[in-house]
Amino acid sequence: MKEHNLLATINSPADIKNLSYAEMEQLAAEIRQYMLEVISKNGGHLAPNLGVVELTLALHRVFNTPKDKLIFDVGHQAYIHKILTGRREAFTTLRQYGGISGFPKISESPHDAFGAGHSSTSISAALGMAVARDLQGEDYDVVAVIGDGSMTGGMSYEALNNAGDMHKRMIVVLNDNEMSIAKNVGAMSEYLYQLRTGETYNKLKNDIEGWLKGIEYGPDVLKVIRRLKGSVKYLMVPTSVFEELGFTYLGPVDGHDLPGLEEVLRAAKSIDGPVLVHVLTKKGKGYAPAEESPNKFHGTGPFDIATGKKIANPAAPITYTEVFGRTLVELAKEDQKLVGITAAMPDGTGLNFFAEAYPKRFFDVGIAEQHAVTGAAGMAAAGLNPVVAVYSTFLQRAYDSVLHDVCMQNLHVTFCMDRAGLVGDDGYTHHGVFDYAYLRSMPNMTIMAPKDEDELRHMLKTAVELSTPVAVRYPRGSGLGVDRSGALHSLPIGRAEVLREGREVCFWAIGSMVASALAAAELLAKQGIAAGVVNMRFAKPLDKELLLEHAQRYGKLVTLEEGVLQGGVGSAVLETLNEAHLLDSCKVVNLGIGDQFVLHGDKELLFRDLGLDVESIVHRTVALVKDEEF
Repeated sequence: MKEHNLLATINSPADIKNLSYAEMEQLAAEIRQYMLEVISKNGGHLAPNLGVVELTLALHRVFNTPKDKLIFDVGHQAYIHKILTGRREAFTTLRQYGGISGFPKISESPHDAFGAGHSSTSISAALGMAVARDLQGEDYDVVAVIGDGSMTGGMSYEALNNAGDMHKRMIVVLNDNEMSIAKNVGAMSEYLYQLRTGETYNKLKNDIEGWLKGIEYGPDVLKVIRRLKGSVKYLMVPTSVFEELGFTYLGPVDGHDLPGLEEVLRAAKSIDGPVLVHVLTKKGKGYAPAEESPNKFHGTGPFDIATGKKIANPAAPITYTEVFGRTLVELAKEDQKLVGITAAMPDGTGLNFFAEAYPKRFFDVGIAEQHAVTGAAGMAAAGLNPVVAVYSTFLQRAYDSVLHDVCMQNLHVTFCMDRAGLVGDDGYTHHGVFDYAYLRSMPNMTIMAPKDEDELRHMLKTAVELSTPVAVRYPRGSGLGVDRSGALHSLPIGRAEVLREGREVCFWAIGSMVASALAAAELLAKQGIAAGVVNMRFAKPLDKELLLEHAQRYGKLVTLEEGVLQGGVGSAVLETLNEAHLLDSCKVVNLGIGDQFVLHGDKELLFRDLGLDVESIVHRTVALVKDEEF
């Protein structure tokens, strides 16, 4: 690590409050360099954090956390906040097993007022805190920092509407960098663009800038600002939608101008009521590769600082994400009604391949999963064949849309759920471990999970050819490196695949756990235990005929799933055996994730801790076969 002379003296927000602006500029540069050094090794959210260095410094100069509540939307732009609030040295452990989280976390620091990981929650949380503050007779500021990408999520507007009506004292800082993960889409993005670039407005702003600097912010600041707007601005530019919702609108403000930021934030702090501060920043600022390709450096793995090139194994197998994207393009050649839908993640989900091949059949709806699902339901009802590509963790945000709008009407929408199972370094806000459980409870839903990247291809073909709701879930990262040259074919619905015959015990595994079951069976064979292996393929419907046969033949079964046990695939097996009155004669061990939120870290270590690594599977299976306690 390079020397960071000024940064080394910063142990709390109090340490920056009396620095000169020259020193603050030096500190900003050192923070950017420090983040580059750590993230280039650990991976993480680089571009969002590079863009908010000055903004975060200004926030901590004007406000006093933890008394004042600073809430980051999504939380992928909170690294500077962590560095300033006593976690500077721990920052080297960012996203590592046993280290600090990549997102705000209440249990990690009193300065983290509210945890996050998903989008568009900050304004709601801030309003809730403002209500609690006033009801309890306390006095502190509440500030929500939200990106323009998160403003494409409907929850933001629900909160803005409510906050404007309640007229609580709170501040919303809108960090406008024209990006979420990908380039922003939608009418709000265009509206913010007009606010940023309106020539008349910006000329007016420059003309009165000196006059504003002469104002001493005090009790009459709200009257001053309103008088200014009423006499001049309203005659020159359209009324701000935020002001129509009941907010005092301040901006746009240069998000890299520390003195200007502090001036505006202090003005906002003096206003008795809801305020929105519109701040313009550059995503990736200070690091040329991230400025040029902010989407590629939004969330990144390790990379070479000098070149910006990702450090990856060129021999690694193709990812599930790419297999999905390329297979969907292949399927779309044969089906002109097939359309692809994403919620602001074309690259992350692999739909970028589809977007390039069929731009008129590709739809990015912004960070709005609920709308994506119900919009897909509308497309299906009108005769299209929609495929919604989404991370498993983000589909949770659209639970009711899946249930009420798709399943209840038995519409053919295909959900392709990337990042299913444990995702590693992003931690519990992003682990996709609940989908088996909540989707399995929905009538009309079919659920598949491939054992490898080739089977994913055939499952996608099967899914788009159905006429009912269907979900295909697959893990993050590279496949197993299997051959994918065979022609696409459909799979029989609800039929499992026997991969290995045995005698004493049989693994019933699904998705990513099939490979683990095969590896465990090999080790058990060396101990004289012949274990069968079944690739379940379908979490719903189960292959009940084969399951009942195996329950009677083996008498001992082990279920394996990379998901929560409560209501999961193992539960489905138990329910089926119970209905057939076979639980007295067949012992079943369910291996999966217990009643807990799994922390972040290397997946191998997480699997070990959860008892889902091959060694643990073998140990539990031996105990089952030998009728030992475990």
